[in-house]
Amino acid sequence: MKQNKNSRRINEQAREKLAHILLFDVSDPALQQLTLTGCEVSIDKSFLRAYVSCDADRYEDVLAALTRARGRIRSLLGRALGWRVTPELDFRIDTSTDEAERITRALENVPPTLSVEKDEDGYPVAPVGAGEPGDERG
Repeated sequence: MKQNKNSRRINEQAREKLAHILLFDVSDPALQQLTLTGCEVSIDKSFLRAYVSCDADRYEDVLAALTRARGRIRSLLGRALGWRVTPELDFRIDTSTDEAERITRALENVPPTLSVEKDEDGYPVAPVGAGEPGDERG
């Protein structure tokens, strides 16, 4: 959604209130160890998309728990925000932390071919003495 100073302030306000509700007012054990990573509120404040992060093996359980608690969360959020309109809630799993972890693991396991010396075009430079004319092995 398009961002300006006012929408960023509204998104942050909604994120703070929703995080408080998820932390203190919803007692579903499936929502333990859940991180609210962001909120996007529509211009007319009728729709709120919340991004949550959790362990990769718990995605389905967390989404099911959020779906079950959506009505209560929406009711509590409406009272906490005090807006004229209580937004409809849409929860999405934020997989950016999983993607960052996957990239980190990939960078730790560098294949040996990356350490081969390359020329300015990115092609491997042959070691000195290898591949000279008349040198036919094989």
